Amino acid sequence: MHQALKWTVPCLLCLLITVVASGQQMIVSTVIFDSSAAVRIRAHLNNLSDTGYQKKIYTKDQARLPYRLLKPLRPEVHQKYPLVITLHNSSRIGSDNEKQLEPLARIWLRKEIREKYPAFVVAPQFAVRSSNYSIDSSKGALAAAPSADVALVLSLVKDLIKDHPEIDRRCIYIVGYSMGASTGQHLFSMEPDLFAALVSIAGVPDLSNIRGVAHKPIWLIHGEADDENPYSGSVLLFNLLKKNQRLLFTTYRHFNHNSIPVPFLCNDAIPEWLFKQKR
Repeated sequence: MHQALKWTVPCLLCLLITVVASGQQMIVSTVIFDSSAAVRIRAHLNNLSDTGYQKKIYTKDQARLPYRLLKPLRPEVHQKYPLVITLHNSSRIGSDNEKQLEPLARIWLRKEIREKYPAFVVAPQFAVRSSNYSIDSSKGALAAAPSADVALVLSLVKDLIKDHPEIDRRCIYIVGYSMGASTGQHLFSMEPDLFAALVSIAGVPDLSNIRGVAHKPIWLIHGEADDENPYSGSVLLFNLLKKNQRLLFTTYRHFNHNSIPVPFLCNDAIPEWLFKQKR
């Protein structure tokens, strides 16, 4: 694996995590993307058995939502565990209840992650786009709006909390990539008091409730070379949230839309940051 990817990225991310408490941060990385390393990392994750992710269908008012549910590896009696909602990109749209387990959903299958960061992880699958983009004329930028299925995910999350009293209500986290990042922002904007933190990777911003998320822990991650979901959208959101002292924005100068998740597939940067956040 390329030395910059193997060592510089994890070290940089550890630094970010230690300084985030001091206030809003915007960090730029000049790490060079290593395509061969990315292939190996993704292959490793794809080869992990996903049988731990139980296949389920959520139904409400005749609407159906396939989802996978991963439970803590060795749950303990009277112990509370976080709930992580992981949201897929548009290439994983479907109804097979399999494709939504993209690499960011599969990091939770890694044995070292399951042991160090025990959690419930839910991965819903959307049959159509969960987020749609259009120009916000007031901001002169591309903005995202939710589909009806986003409210269904919100209902699913609430029912999971009811059905599993061992879920820690203070630690409900969202991780999303691309369309999933925008969908995560929709959930966050719809009910900010329900969620403890959001990791949004290469999303198009939801600008509907800036005031509601103004003090929430948010980690924006984007590649400056992204020509699919404009990097400028995350810059806009960052600037609109200037007063949010719990906001972290990581820019990868040489990463594009497809490569931006890679630095987070081979370490525990995302779960480490999430598990430090509490509602």
